[in-house]
Amino acid sequence: MGKRDNRVAYMNPIAMARSRGPIQSSGPTIQDYLNRPRPTWEEVKEQLEKKKKGSKALAEFEEKMNENWKKELEKHREKLLSGNESSSKKRQRKKKEKKKSGRYSSSSSSSSDSSSSSSDSEDEDKKQTKRRKKKKNRSHKSSESSLSETESDSKDSLKKKKKSKDATEKEKDIKGLSKKRKMYPDDKPLSSESLSESDYIEEVRAKKKKSSEERDKATEKNKKKKKHKKHSKKKKKKTASSSPDSP
Repeated sequence: MGKRDNRVAYMNPIAMARSRGPIQSSGPTIQDYLNRPRPTWEEVKEQLEKKKKGSKALAEFEEKMNENWKKELEKHREKLLSGNESSSKKRQRKKKEKKKSGRYSSSSSSSSDSSSSSSDSEDEDKKQTKRRKKKKNRSHKSSESSLSETESDSKDSLKKKKKSKDATEKEKDIKGLSKKRKMYPDDKPLSSESLSESDYIEEVRAKKKKSSEERDKATEKNKKKKKHKKHSKKKKKKTASSSPDSP
């Protein structure tokens, strides 16, 4: 039997579309959009005028409202001003009445009272001047005393700080000496008051030197002993080898 040809024929999509013919579109085309009905220039002008008329009406309404508000504000101001004027007039009347009553009372008083009152007023003025002077002197003295107190307080604080620093330094020195004494227990107990730090350090150095010298001497002695022992052993061996064997 012969072989089958499994190849499929290639179909050109453009040729197929042309064979089908023009597609019927459901929506409007570009030509429909270009051929749409358009308004004339006169109709456009009418629409713009209508818009301007509407804006004019709104401006007229706003102007009327502003005028009404201005009238109400003027009325309110007039009321407030009238109330203030009436209150100020009442106050002036009261002041005038008080002044009149004071004049009548002063005129009814006798001349002797007036002279005594003038002398009393002079005495009072003198007393007031004296009191003011005293107050000034007191204030000056108080300011000077406060300044002196502040200075004394500052000096006391400085002295206390210095004392505290000295005490801390002494404590540190004592601690350092105690540590050194612990490191070298063979040292003799020395008071911190009798010896200063430098003296103590010098003594410690001298004792170190002595101890090191003693150690060196001890090591030399040990070496000498070892050498002597070795030499004596060698001599014994030689004597043993030189002596004839016993029969």
